[in-house]
Amino acid sequence: MIPITQKSIAIDGELFADRRGEVRHRAFKGASITFNRGYGVIECVVRNLSADGAKLAFGDTLAVPPKFSLRISGESAREAEVCWRSPREIGVRIR
Repeated sequence: MIPITQKSIAIDGELFADRRGEVRHRAFKGASITFNRGYGVIECVVRNLSADGAKLAFGDTLAVPPKFSLRISGESAREAEVCWRSPREIGVRIR
């Protein structure tokens, strides 16, 4: 995987340092989130991944709760918490 090295760009165009604790690597993996005691499930795509975080892409993030169980294909489920949200993507902290 290729590490993501771009700096973030503020609204005024100024660059600021990446605040992540771990380097994230680009990914394109299928995943699903489970919530509401297993009654709610939404599929998503993992766009980048590190040991303690990920960026997930959805058709729409409106129904995604603040905390859920994340299962990336080929891995066991882990608890995740939303750190930021846009209309189609969310950033999560993984425990």
